Parts: sequence; structure tokens; C-alpha cells
Amino acid sequence: MPAAAHDKTRIPRAKIAELLKRIKRADSVEVKVVVPMSAHRATIKSIGMDPIEAEPRQVFFFDTPKLDLYKHGLMVRARRIQGGGGDSVVKLRPVNPENVREELRRSDRFKIEIDALPGGFVCSGSFTRRCSAQQVLDAANGKTRLSSLLSKGQCRFFKEHAPRTIGNKTNMNALLTLGPLFVLKGKLKPKQLARGLTVELWLFPDGSRNLEISTKCVPNEAFTAAAELRTFLDARGVEIAAGQETKTAAAMKFFAAHRR
Repeated sequence: MPAAAHDKTRIPRAKIAELLKRIKRADSVEVKVVVPMSAHRATIKSIGMDPIEAEPRQVFFFDTPKLDLYKHGLMVRARRIQGGGGDSVVKLRPVNPENVREELRRSDRFKIEIDALPGGFVCSGSFTRRCSAQQVLDAANGKTRLSSLLSKGQCRFFKEHAPRTIGNKTNMNALLTLGPLFVLKGKLKPKQLARGLTVELWLFPDGSRNLEISTKCVPNEAFTAAAELRTFLDARGVEIAAGQETKTAAAMKFFAAHRR
């Protein structure tokens, strides 16, 4: 990739100090790149991903018709996973680790993670609960209340950070189900990399797609992991999208355009 293109995808020097501060309080770092739709087929082939081995998933989001939660930095998501498993997530993005309750930090269901993308980063706090695929489906179809899909801790986290008009349990249960979106998730372990790769292909009903390649690491290995991933992708001619639109951002963009 030309040097000029590299410059556009580097984190600005002014943000490096903030990134280093956030990393010290993070539990993990996920280094991500988004590939333009025109390069999806070539990328899947060049990195050695076998689509047949990918794990199918269904993803649901819950929000108001105007996406008030998302605009407020809060996201409620549930996933159905092949084999009968599932999970629910309440995520706040961005989050300042210094402002997170110590009680929450001690929970094994809550984590602070930094998503590092070409040109920037965001720190998020995620509260997760494991459940069954059927529980997700029942909540998504309105057979059970959304609050029944969330733990007490998740409900409290939601109430603390949701807009006041939405934060109570009654209004939470009135949120719309957005989706499902169909996702293919693949895991790779290239010999050239010290860490595994995760490849997620999100398929939207209008025919658009989002392809994200990522690798996770502990905070003190973030810069090494980013450099190794970039070297690996450059060696295979993988094109990096000029606008790094994450999976969630792409999903919300779709829902905003198809509110009905």
C-alpha cells in the first residue's frame, strides 16, 4: 500500500497519548480492519478462509424507532449461535475506564475493550450474559420480555446509561427488535501470525455486506499485534476500506434507512 494511504489509516499522533492512557485500564484490545465490499471475494481467498467452516449466527439489536440508544452510545444486542447457544450484551461506547464502578470491574461478565481501527480507536464497556438460542429468539419475537433476557447486572447497567425516558424496565421492554442479521464468523490461525484471526461477514437484507478482520491481544501487545496484522494483510494484497465502518455502525445505518 502506498505511503500516503498508510498515513490516512494511522492513529493521529495527538490521539496516541489518550490511547496509551486507555490501554492501561483495558482488559483487552481488538485490532480491526474493514475491507471494502468490492474486495470481499478476493480477500477471503487470499487470507485462506474456508466459508464452509464459518459459523453461522443471527444477530438482533434492540432500540427505539429513532435509534435513541445508539445515538446515546448504548447498544443492546443478542446473538443466536450455531449449536443452540446464545448471549445478550449491553455495551456502552465510548466509555472512560476511570468512571467505571469498581464493583463492575470485578465482575467476570463485564470487560473494557479497546477497538483499534485504522485511523482511530474507541474504548467500550460490555456486560455479557450467556443464554440459549431459543431464549434469544423468544425475546426477539416478543414471546418473552427483553428484560428476561438480561441479567440484573445488565439491567442496572442499562438503567445507569440509557436516556431517562428509556431507562426504566417498562420502556426497555417496549424497545423494537431490529433484525435478524445473518453473520458468518470464521477463525483462522495463520502460521505467519502469533495470534489467531477472526473474520466476520455481515449480510444485510438490502444486499450490502460488511467484512471485518480482527485479532485480539492483551493491552501491552496492542502495537505489536497491529503491526503484525498490517504486515500480514499487506503481503496478501488485502485492500483496506477508506471509511472504516464497523459492524455495528453498518447495522445501524441499515436500520436507520429501513425503519419500517
